[in-house]
Amino acid sequence: MKLQDKLDAMRADFENGRFPLVPTRAQLDTMQRATQSLIDSRQADRALKAGDKAPEFTLRDAEGATVSSRELLARGPLVATFYRGVWCPYCNFDLQALEEVRPEIEARGASLVAISPQTPANSRKSQRDNKLNFPILSDAGAAVTAEFGLRFSLPEDLIQVYKQFGNDLAKINDNPSWVLPMPARYVIGTEGVIAYAEVNPDYTRRPDPSELLPVLDRLRAGVPA
Repeated sequence: MKLQDKLDAMRADFENGRFPLVPTRAQLDTMQRATQSLIDSRQADRALKAGDKAPEFTLRDAEGATVSSRELLARGPLVATFYRGVWCPYCNFDLQALEEVRPEIEARGASLVAISPQTPANSRKSQRDNKLNFPILSDAGAAVTAEFGLRFSLPEDLIQVYKQFGNDLAKINDNPSWVLPMPARYVIGTEGVIAYAEVNPDYTRRPDPSELLPVLDRLRAGVPA
């Protein structure tokens, strides 16, 4: 089953009360309104795209070790996925799908990292719960996320809904700003130029990780993606 099929099924279960957490109609309306507002803002159109130079970054992984994009790119292309956090079930399915193709990504000489504003402790939980064998990097305050053009602030009514669900992002991220990334996937070539970019302001929509493999094949063959 493709990743998006799994996400669509989960969304249907959530919206139709077949989920451990059953939302009210008002909560669903608030969530849908916030997503549509982010779509209408066209912020995704202003995020970094294929052909742009990727910002260099140095972040800490779940164990506190420093991970540098420059060092990773010295070894080969870099696949970087931005996600909201361990509390987001859509993100967890996304990470699991990436883990499934990780061996194929690495066989093409590429590295894979995930970037989230959550704390290292929550990144460790992400890795543990989703059985991941690639680094999750903590982007405090979503600073690197902002450099890619992905950071946005949650509206107040959505903040209240998340709190009602028990998702206090100020605690999860150890930051009071209530900012998140738009989910995004990038392939960065060894020269630091973005070869592939997929950004979606609708967090329930994610590209299938299999799309990454032809891009990496083209990079390995020296063909611009």
